[in-house]
Amino acid sequence: MRKLVIIKTGDTFPAIAGPLGDFEDWISQGLSIGKENIQVVDVTKGETLPAVEVCKGVVIAGSHAMVTQNFSWSVAIEQWVPDLIQSDIPIFGICYGHQLLAKAMGGVVDYHAGGLEIGTTRIELVQEGASDKLFKGLPKTFTVHVCHSQTVVRLPDTAVRIAKNSFEPNHAFRIGQSVWGVQFHPEYDDRIMAAYAENMETMIKESGLILSEILDKIEPTPMALRILKRFGKLVG
Repeated sequence: MRKLVIIKTGDTFPAIAGPLGDFEDWISQGLSIGKENIQVVDVTKGETLPAVEVCKGVVIAGSHAMVTQNFSWSVAIEQWVPDLIQSDIPIFGICYGHQLLAKAMGGVVDYHAGGLEIGTTRIELVQEGASDKLFKGLPKTFTVHVCHSQTVVRLPDTAVRIAKNSFEPNHAFRIGQSVWGVQFHPEYDDRIMAAYAENMETMIKESGLILSEILDKIEPTPMALRILKRFGKLVG
């Protein structure tokens, strides 16, 4: 039976995992297709990437690693992605996965010149977003949860930009008709976002940001979650 495969690229903070779960749990819930239809592959623990023909769709999760570290498991995903795309397997990359997709297809990833983007922010759909399968019908601007210090500096030549904000010009892109990358975290809810900010207090201070201000601005992001659910429905 073909399944939607979640590629797990790392673990959340232990303090978060206990009460709230981990990346694969939040993504599975957000996809809304039933756990029996999902296979989780933890590449950081040495689990092998599945054959393309057994994948109904793929979600590449976020990570505390950096794409530019070029870990062997990360490079293996990069080499796997073109085969998925050639076989028309739908792909959805989140944060690290977004950046990895871009790098795999010829884009450039590096640290963001502006440093850390964390908390709840607003993004804006560009013209191409209005007709995109996952984004059409959404408001022109809506809130998302973010937590990243690396960015897609340059999109692949084949990519179409879908969303941006004043900090991040490439918050979402599409390649072809069934491959998406989103820099934001549609799988995060308010509790997860707040927990991330609290666990990253030192990094937040070092970045010149104020934790209390970030926490005060955290709010629901239902439109972002809708995008993830749409991908689940598309694949399901």
